[in-house]
Amino acid sequence: MAVVECDVDVKRLKAKVLSGGKISKNEALELVDSELEELCGAADEIRERFCGNVFDFCSIINGKSGGCTENCKFCSQSAHHNTGIAKYSLIGESEASEGARYNFDRGVGRFAIVTAGRAMNDAEVDELCKNYESIGRTCGVFKCASHGLLRTEQLERLKQAGVRRYHSNLETSRSFFPNVCTTHSYDDKITTIKNAGSVGLEVCSGGIFGIGETMEDRIDMALDLRELGVKSVPVNILSPIPGTPLENNPILSGGEVRRIVAIYRFILPDAMIRMAGGRGLLDDKGESVFRSGSNAATTGDLLTTTGTGIDFDMALVKRLGYEAKFH
Repeated sequence: MAVVECDVDVKRLKAKVLSGGKISKNEALELVDSELEELCGAADEIRERFCGNVFDFCSIINGKSGGCTENCKFCSQSAHHNTGIAKYSLIGESEASEGARYNFDRGVGRFAIVTAGRAMNDAEVDELCKNYESIGRTCGVFKCASHGLLRTEQLERLKQAGVRRYHSNLETSRSFFPNVCTTHSYDDKITTIKNAGSVGLEVCSGGIFGIGETMEDRIDMALDLRELGVKSVPVNILSPIPGTPLENNPILSGGEVRRIVAIYRFILPDAMIRMAGGRGLLDDKGESVFRSGSNAATTGDLLTTTGTGIDFDMALVKRLGYEAKFH
């Protein structure tokens, strides 16, 4: 991919990152007003240096829908909001295994069961472990999990069932978090991430953008992710859902999403920066973002919204010069 000539500020910070340095918060804030194409080109160079042209796909299944006790303002599954979504309890082994096999057979190397709710109780964790063990007997997919604020011993049980990565989004910055959710805290999220790491699970954590946060909030979250050593970072774009408090929020422009991703690449040079929810809102379904530092995506259907098709995504990243490969 082409090398781009950058203005002096972007060029200086790019050189710092390429030489193994870490940019500071103030340096990251410098990038907010930089010329977009120069910034994105530099971010793509950083991505290629640290990650090569490997592209990492994952897929998910909604393992338990609706009725969540938490009041996250963006979420259609919160019991605090009237969104009319389907509600159901934990899916069974056959549905989980069939979903994993379907995606794995189409080249998607990672698969996660995602459940609504603050956390799972011990009986639910037992059922989930049966699902993951069934998936392991069905195919060789890399198993991920997203089940809320679990305790350390519950996370250990998931690991014993074959789960290798745990997902828990920070969602936004520490300072902005109380504007998004008041039924659990930013520190609850941090504790879960650290607990997952303590039992030997990899961690996937990112956030949702377009919920009223500032660019400084976005940078603060990226710096926390760097401090936590997170290497898989989902970037979700708010899809304003009727019935939620954020139903009238404007959808982020493609240019703003590209800038977010590019700045994240400067802060997190060796991470898989993963376009997740809301990518379908972009006119090009993420093509320009994949030229701006992103090198991973969630493909297929999401939780309560439609995603992009696996065949479409595979063809897109191949055309961009990536190799869709388990990483």
